[in-house]
Amino acid sequence: MKKTLVALAIALGSTTAFADKQAVTVVLNAQSPMTQGMAMVLANQMQEQGAQVDILLCDHAGDLALKGAGGEALKPNNVTPAQLLDGAMKKGATASVCALYLPNSGKKPEDLKDGIKPAKPADMAGSMLEPNRKLIGF
Repeated sequence: MKKTLVALAIALGSTTAFADKQAVTVVLNAQSPMTQGMAMVLANQMQEQGAQVDILLCDHAGDLALKGAGGEALKPNNVTPAQLLDGAMKKGATASVCALYLPNSGKKPEDLKDGIKPAKPADMAGSMLEPNRKLIGF
């Protein structure tokens, strides 16, 4: 009986820890490859430290969401901001482009990488208002 209670307490503790994952929204609109790269490096690092990361790409940073996005490889690891975004998404980050990106860039939803969609302003605003969510802008 005691072993069962201990196992249950551990299981509940694990569930609580998972539910208490820090939520972070990274808003990226910078055109600079180094700023884009640093935002994506930090997004990946926050994930590795247990955060649930949501990435909102606006203005020129929306180009990172396009299929075949290239860009300048940055030292020291010789990866592009687009590759860093892909890595974050593979580890569970969500990514979206701001609602203004597609209609003002001449791009269409089918131009976006798999898993990236235009953000819905009401939904995005709601998540940004969550009391324990951190918002970080670049």
